[in-house]
Amino acid sequence: MASKVREKIKLVSTGKTQKGKPTKTFYTTTKNKRQTTEKINIKKFDPKAYNSETGKAGMHVIFKEDKIK
Repeated sequence: MASKVREKIKLVSTGKTQKGKPTKTFYTTTKNKRQTTEKINIKKFDPKAYNSETGKAGMHVIFKEDKIK
């Protein structure tokens, strides 16, 4: 039998709302535990993150890896 190599992970947003609170937006994905041993940081779109330049919600921010509980 093959061992389980891919692990489910949650990518949590670092974006903030207009009031300065975290948006709590997340994506779920999988990663190969053998090839990628370090934590993943990916720039993705967060529809709730406030963009101070445009004055609107929605911008690309860094998403950091977190374990699914």
